[in-house]
Amino acid sequence: MINGILVIDKDKGMTSADVVYHLRKALHIRKIGHAGTLDPDVTGVLPIAIGQATKLIELMHTQNKKYEGTGIIGYATDSYDVSGTVLESEKITAPISKEAIQQAMQSFVGEIEQVPPIYSAVRVNGKHLYEYARAGIEVERPRRQVQVYQYDIKNDPTFDKEKGEESFDFQIECSKGTYVRSLVNDLKTELNVPAVMESLRRTASSGFDLSQAVKLDEVINAPGKITDFIQPIDAFFKDYEYINLNDQQWPKVKNGNAIVLKTNAKKVALRYNNSIKAIYEKDDHMYHPFLMLLQNQ
Repeated sequence: MINGILVIDKDKGMTSADVVYHLRKALHIRKIGHAGTLDPDVTGVLPIAIGQATKLIELMHTQNKKYEGTGIIGYATDSYDVSGTVLESEKITAPISKEAIQQAMQSFVGEIEQVPPIYSAVRVNGKHLYEYARAGIEVERPRRQVQVYQYDIKNDPTFDKEKGEESFDFQIECSKGTYVRSLVNDLKTELNVPAVMESLRRTASSGFDLSQAVKLDEVINAPGKITDFIQPIDAFFKDYEYINLNDQQWPKVKNGNAIVLKTNAKKVALRYNNSIKAIYEKDDHMYHPFLMLLQNQ
């Protein structure tokens, strides 16, 4: 049995579900799922959980994400990216400084309230927002609280006098549920000029980054080498305190019993035979099962 996380560098044009479909077909594995959906036009890190690692998906969703992308100042669309219909256009006659754009970005750092794009997978009354958008039905979009840890311009923006537009590269670190398209679109509130996202690439998610990623085609064309690409389950818990179980403790953990441990950590990773077998959580003076991974090897 294969247990672990496959970090895919997703190409443009594929949905996250497409990636899972192709992997399931190539690897003949049923127990497989992705953590953190990427829009078809977005490239980059897509963690795929396999086997016992599928138990981690909810935890993987809670991890911060990092992105790099490009935005354009001068027009806005209904989808908040360049694939949408232009709703507003305003030619700029003089370049906007890097400092002004950075200052506008800083106003979105911290805990903010965000409205998702109408072309998004957020559900309202059982339907995705994009379904309402395609049907031309107006619907109130739910506001959500998200956390933006970093939102910075990467280099000097490029002003195109002929088009009356300015492009800029940015990098973002944010919590789950954050729509980067919205962060670019909402720069208008600070710059007083419409803006749109041109491209986006996720560089890190669920504790994994592009240095650990592999292209989907590489895996599909060499399914026998899957173990060369996969990240062990233990890699996800690298920031946890590890406790190595002895032969007396292991049977208790194996049966899901509470145990006493000499630590004050809220959650601990319990290892046996050099593999994490369970995550235990402290409750009063005892540690109780939080997540069981008994088949992890």
